[in-house]
Amino acid sequence: MRKLKLQVQMTVDGYIAGPNGEMDWLVWNWDDELKNYVIDLTEPVDCIVLGRKLAEGFIPHWAGVASNPESPDFAAGQKFTDTPKIVFTQTLDTSAWANTVLAKGDLVDEITKLKNQDGQDIIAYGGATFVADLIKHGLIDEYHLFINPAAIGNGMAIFKELDRKQNLSLVNATSFDCGIVVLHYKPKRD
Repeated sequence: MRKLKLQVQMTVDGYIAGPNGEMDWLVWNWDDELKNYVIDLTEPVDCIVLGRKLAEGFIPHWAGVASNPESPDFAAGQKFTDTPKIVFTQTLDTSAWANTVLAKGDLVDEITKLKNQDGQDIIAYGGATFVADLIKHGLIDEYHLFINPAAIGNGMAIFKELDRKQNLSLVNATSFDCGIVVLHYKPKRD
């Protein structure tokens, strides 16, 4: 069975965005070590799942990076552009993006089908609602929480929809010179 990995940026107080979607707290002066962490994380990925709101910025951004060989993030742009993407949406009827299909069915059913298909790892990117739904339904197999050195006091959280405790096992914690600490967890399955 394929595994679903979550890569998400967070504040130290557990928010992935401010109350109005603000992301001015993100640290972007990543060193090569942190970039290599992401390369290692995404190398075995052959499918990206996204919530619609994040997809609207994510897909065009990385397509633009992939079209500029001079960009320092060119390789990442190619990876994110070339990897097939599935956008979960209830509002779109057609995909405006290359190499992207829409999923309009039940989230649990759609993710379960994907995990049961042949292939490599799947990685999830999304906003608070999409990611909270993945977490609530126990669909995440690995958490890669990029904790940024900022606290914002209020905002959008991804663990707020849990209706029961979800125990996690720490795989590793890695700190980087820019101040980001990546916490890698796996859920403890009963």
